[in-house]
Amino acid sequence: MAKKIFSGVQPSGNLHLGNYLGAIKNFVNLQNEKENQCIYCVVDLHAITVKQNPKELKDSIRETTSAFLASGLDYKKSIIFNQSLVSAHSEGSWILGCVARMGWLNRMTQFKEKAGKDKEKASVGLYIYPILMAADILLYDATHVPVGEDQKQHLELSRDIAQKFNIEFNSPNFLTAPEPLIQKNFSRIMSLKDGTKKMSKSDPSDFSRINLNDSKDDIINKIKKAKTDPHPLPDNEKELKDRPEAENLLGIYSSLNNQNLTDTINKFSGKNFSEFKSSLAELVVEKISPISDEMKKIQRDNKFIDEVLKNGSEKANSIASKKMDQMRKIVGF
Repeated sequence: MAKKIFSGVQPSGNLHLGNYLGAIKNFVNLQNEKENQCIYCVVDLHAITVKQNPKELKDSIRETTSAFLASGLDYKKSIIFNQSLVSAHSEGSWILGCVARMGWLNRMTQFKEKAGKDKEKASVGLYIYPILMAADILLYDATHVPVGEDQKQHLELSRDIAQKFNIEFNSPNFLTAPEPLIQKNFSRIMSLKDGTKKMSKSDPSDFSRINLNDSKDDIINKIKKAKTDPHPLPDNEKELKDRPEAENLLGIYSSLNNQNLTDTINKFSGKNFSEFKSSLAELVVEKISPISDEMKKIQRDNKFIDEVLKNGSEKANSIASKKMDQMRKIVGF
């Protein structure tokens, strides 16, 4: 059955292995499934919920696009665009925000995590960005959205908003309630220095992550220095309890090698970390270095990147603007 798929990545700069395994690799797999209609967005409106340097933001939009293309996304097969070029996202977000309820937003755990202790100083945009996320999805009648565990709550909000809009304006099935596509393989990649924290570009230590633009030597060195524990690798998944670093490294290997965690454990059971790290570093270099090389090549041609985004935004706008016209009529504009 054909799926209409929408997903996005924030242009945060310094893309890393977590971005690739957590999102982009799956985007490519979904694109290559027959009959799927895929729309992939660089969500730059989401990015400005926290303070951005305008020049760096522009560079990050292009970097994220280059990562899409270098990883195997094909702008002839999928629609690739940046959100700010399609005004329907902002207008749709406002209308849907008038349907959503404060209580729903108050339950969003990710705001609490991102805002930190001083929530009073967080931007309003950060608080309401799940509504913009809902607009992103609902404008394209997406049937499925690839999400990680940390985004499931926001997708549920999108479903709630769609259902309430349809009921409130007596417009059955106008907005499609999307289904989640949860990755089967390990997708939540943690820090190489602390297996309890998500891999992030904001970590002050560059050794906490594998950047997509890291050299072969950088990758090998970072894997070599990744935090582990003193025990041999386990015989089964149960033995990974309270061993977050071991679980993370085994998960990275599993995802890159397109196999489940149990198969990876069976392969390295009882071996020491130095032997496993050597195999892991070799695999990461094999999979990531070609992407890094292709990204650098693409990034030398900003005109090409901008043209991909422009053409993609025109295709996206042709879909979203029609939905927006219908939405305006339904609400009485």
